Amino acid sequence: MHPLTWQQAGQSDDKLREFFVPALVDLGASIIIQDAKRNYLFVTNLPDAWSINGVKMPTDVLLFGEDVGAKLATLKDGLIQPGKKGHAEITIGTEQVFEFRVQAVEFGKGGLHFVTTIVDRSEERHRERLLRALLREVSHRSKNLLAIIQSIALQTARYSGSLELFLHKFRGRLYSLSQSQDLITDSSWRGAYFFELVQQQTEKYLPENKHLVRVHGDNLLLTPNASLHLGLALHELIVNAVSHGSLLRSGRVINVTCTRMQVSGHDSLELVWDETLDGGKASKEGDEALKAHFGSTVLERVVPASVNGKATYVIAHDRISYRLVFPLESGGE
Repeated sequence: MHPLTWQQAGQSDDKLREFFVPALVDLGASIIIQDAKRNYLFVTNLPDAWSINGVKMPTDVLLFGEDVGAKLATLKDGLIQPGKKGHAEITIGTEQVFEFRVQAVEFGKGGLHFVTTIVDRSEERHRERLLRALLREVSHRSKNLLAIIQSIALQTARYSGSLELFLHKFRGRLYSLSQSQDLITDSSWRGAYFFELVQQQTEKYLPENKHLVRVHGDNLLLTPNASLHLGLALHELIVNAVSHGSLLRSGRVINVTCTRMQVSGHDSLELVWDETLDGGKASKEGDEALKAHFGSTVLERVVPASVNGKATYVIAHDRISYRLVFPLESGGE
């Protein structure tokens, strides 16, 4: 909008225009100048939220409406000495936010004047709302993560015969959580894709034999909660396979499958871990004893309960299989 001016008798705004307009070009702000009686002398760059078209002798009420006009009147009533300042923030609709800064200024001619600067704060306030939402999300996720760590610590301590064994298992599970959390963070907390989660949790233990774990099925996006807990399950399974199974010795491929399916009318995910053994070891040690080595508590209790699902964990002399089914919409936060 081109600058519009009003003049009092014997007073020109040429110097005002000369001083303020270049600054407005740089700042993108709006300027209103009024005399002590609040007559408009100069206005420029009025935001599009308000229109000056057809207004011959503007007032705050005519330009901005009764509510904003009343706020500005109250603000200016308190500015009775040069140098005094005040401000008010005005919200238009749900998205637009404007800051009105009013200052009492003593001009060389004409005495006290009110200089009002209008600055569009919409983008700044939008960023602040996003930041607040982000901080709330960080707090929420942090509390969830701490609860998971506490649960892991308790379960690990319960089934560890020594401090050394506890530290070994606990460090591995914390590392698994941190790896899954990296995927979640990289996706702006939407979660993690199944294929990437399997790859991330298994490749550390098979640096030269990545081909021994093959992923099949649907590459679904898991919720953050499901990503963390499925990451834990995969961690337990791959550690067990490397430490107690016959994976490296036999070179037999482990097949991991993700399938979207309907269970009782709910869109659900089925995870299947299918590991072939070379026979003999499980029958010698006994299924129950071997399960203790395989972190069955995490696989059969902690993970299923955390995603509202059900798990089946079977160890035989020639095969280890793990099946987890849970509703996708109940993956948690």
